[in-house]
This record gives sequence, structure tokens and C-alpha cells, in this order.
Amino acid sequence: MISFHSEDCTFLPRQRRKITAWIKTVVAAEGYKPGDIAYIFCSSDYHIGINRTYLQHDYNTDVITFDYSDLQDTLTVSGDMFIDQDTVRSNAGIVGTAPAEELMRVIIHGVLHLCGHGDKTPAEEKAMRALEERYLKLYVQTYGDYPPFD
Repeated sequence: MISFHSEDCTFLPRQRRKITAWIKTVVAAEGYKPGDIAYIFCSSDYHIGINRTYLQHDYNTDVITFDYSDLQDTLTVSGDMFIDQDTVRSNAGIVGTAPAEELMRVIIHGVLHLCGHGDKTPAEEKAMRALEERYLKLYVQTYGDYPPFD
């Protein structure tokens, strides 16, 4: 089950049914089946608290992924993704993309981590960006524009 929640904020993405269908398509395209995948949208303060507590990082980031996937036996993708929508919006301005596109990129970035893709080395990062672009194009081809990010 793919679910969307908010913690210490009121934000939830629009068109969640389309986003859910897209995520399921991406997971299947990667050779897996979706398990329990939760997106938790939260304030910057809440997000940095998670970053400090669980990762010992003292800085803001857009997404933190907790991976519970079983890619060996059941081929099931599961995890919790905490998304700081304020940092997503800020990053969109920095990289010159629309906030709605950046939000969708972060959503699928977390799924790709759950599917076993890394981004620690330059080669992994390049491969991750290519996958993000492929699946963002798939969303637009299937559903049209990205959901509004308000």
C-alpha cells in the first residue's frame, strides 16, 4: 500500500491516485512489487530532527528514506520517506526547475533508493539522474502535467 501523510505541516500532494499508480508502474518496471511505501511530508524542523537523530547529519535535505525492502526473497519494495516540502521548493529555485517537477523528482528518487539504486559515487549519481528523468517523462506522457505544488 502506498500512503501519504503529513507531520508538523499541512501539505499533501494533489492527485495522489495518479502519483500512486505511477509509483506502482516504476516499481514494476524495476522488477519489483510495491509493499508498504509511506510518504510523510513534514516541516523543515521536523525533518532536520530526523536527520540529526537517525543519520547524525546537522543539515537540511529534501528527502530521507528508511528502506525496509526485501529485494532478494519477496522482491517487495517497502519504506518510509520523509519529505521536507520547504526544502524541495527551495531546491527547485536553486536548480531552476518548477517546484512541482522537483517534488515529483524527490518522490521517485526515494522509490529508486528502495529499488536498490544508490547515488553516493559520481557514476551512481549519473545513473540515478537518468532513471529519474526516464520516470518523470513517463509520468508526463501518461498523465500530462505534474500535480500543482501549493
